[in-house]
Amino acid sequence: MRRDRVGTKLFIASTILLTVDTAVQAVKVRWEDDEMTGTDGDDRPSTDRPGAREELPPVVARLWGHGTAPRRGPKPALSVEQVVRAAVDLADAEGLPAVSMARVAEALGYSPMALYRYVESKDELLVLMADAAADVLELPPDDGDWRAGLTAWTRAQIEGVLARPWFLDLPLTTAQVGPNRLRWIDRAFAILAPLDLTTDEKLQIVGLLAQHVLGEGRVQVETRRAAADPYADYELVLTRLADPETYPALTEALAAWTPPEARPDASESGVGSGLDILLDGIEAFVAQRAVARGAVDRG
Repeated sequence: MRRDRVGTKLFIASTILLTVDTAVQAVKVRWEDDEMTGTDGDDRPSTDRPGAREELPPVVARLWGHGTAPRRGPKPALSVEQVVRAAVDLADAEGLPAVSMARVAEALGYSPMALYRYVESKDELLVLMADAAADVLELPPDDGDWRAGLTAWTRAQIEGVLARPWFLDLPLTTAQVGPNRLRWIDRAFAILAPLDLTTDEKLQIVGLLAQHVLGEGRVQVETRRAAADPYADYELVLTRLADPETYPALTEALAAWTPPEARPDASESGVGSGLDILLDGIEAFVAQRAVARGAVDRG
């Protein structure tokens, strides 16, 4: 797998799956690099995991519960988990702009400087928050039905974005791979395990669904944030300003269109129909790959 393809299937923002493709492909590239050499550097076969001897960045170590070595002195009064939880609670209540070291410290009853014993900066705190945001989401069951599993997997993440819309405001630099995000990647591969697809093909599917989570989540969040329906003026524009000669195909399509009856669960219906179309395409892709592999086997 070419190194320049790492991270190209997802725009890393988001979502619980911000780093799905980046994370898995980066690990895969590193394994491939080790497999090409096959040694530990002293002519012995490599038995360590890729990068096992490399020092982890502090923020990654803290993401995985491996903090810095204990300092001398009194036992710390706080923990990284308490600091992150206070920051998440603040974002839940007031949005991401409200999160600052000073506000988090105030919520905990400490000075801002005291927090730097647990996190190095606000940027690191945002990284920890991004992974912690996924800890309340319930993983969908893996009952052997890959389509039902992917439906539940995708819907759960959209619901998570709607429950914590500040997640969409996190900067790209928070896209680190923590244990909570990796649980979702792992479950996606478990759901796809019965399918006769390559790892790269499964990555494409996971990345595509992650993009759907981001797009659908952002549309719904921004619509809820808007003071008025952002689509309310579309009909006026199309009927009064859009010239049929300039937009003939759209005019013809709308002329034959009968709007569906409004339903109380219109938002949910939109999520379902869009996801169904996406999964129809994935199902067709799976079938096409099966036919192609069958042809190769027979040939």
